[in-house]
Amino acid sequence: MTSGVDQLTQRQRDLLEQWLPGATIAKDHSWGLVGTTVLELVHDRVRYVAKAGDESDHHLARELRAHRNWVEPWASRRRAPRLVHADDDAKLLVTRYLPGELVEGGEHERLPGTYQQAGRLLAQLHAQVGIRGEDFEAQQKEKALTWLAKSHRIGPNVAARLREEVDSWPTPAVTLVPTHGDWQPRNWLVHEGVVSVIDFGRADLRPAMTDFTRLAARQFRTDPALEAAFLDGYGGDPRDPAGWHRSRVREAITTAVWAYQVGDESFEQQGLRMIAEVLAD
Repeated sequence: MTSGVDQLTQRQRDLLEQWLPGATIAKDHSWGLVGTTVLELVHDRVRYVAKAGDESDHHLARELRAHRNWVEPWASRRRAPRLVHADDDAKLLVTRYLPGELVEGGEHERLPGTYQQAGRLLAQLHAQVGIRGEDFEAQQKEKALTWLAKSHRIGPNVAARLREEVDSWPTPAVTLVPTHGDWQPRNWLVHEGVVSVIDFGRADLRPAMTDFTRLAARQFRTDPALEAAFLDGYGGDPRDPAGWHRSRVREAITTAVWAYQVGDESFEQQGLRMIAEVLAD
């Protein structure tokens, strides 16, 4: 390793040197708002991506679980990165580099065909397993109230209204499936017209509809044709009105509060808008 490793622990550096001796860093893809370091590496002319978590990280464990249990059907077709090395205790993993350009911010973000492919991929993920979740809704209800108890800039009257609504929610059993957790164009790549998926740090068992919330907050609200194409690829619409409303409220609260906590003002404004829109429904 030659540069760009200051964020890594000594154990993480030693493991990378053991796994990919003499590797060089081609690019630092770290986001900067969270304690995850993402490095594009070159070893023997082959590209890899290393992801390392800091002491407070809880995303690497989710990502490893996803790679070991749910990602292989995609990875076998080069629609997701393939896991090469991992150390759970060190919070470190290495995957093969997946070629492509990020969909977010490019021309493919506005093309219905992109969303049709993404819908088809998501359906394949969700179809792998389904289990009955007796406690999911109760846990998410408690989490929403916990987020509201943190520091934020949601107006006091609006926050009181949100607390009152969340307190009133039922907690029915739901079906849980493997979900990506951050399903949106910033985690899609396109290469020679083919869409693939990256970043499984939020993957978990949840209701299928939860993978629709981030698209609904941005791309779907500005272009209905993208939502129609996505649903066509997915093969239907798993959103029941009551459960979907609760998912949107939870997503809006989390977005506004988390963004304020990390100082992402534009994302915070998106969260506040999401709250206003879901309360207006």
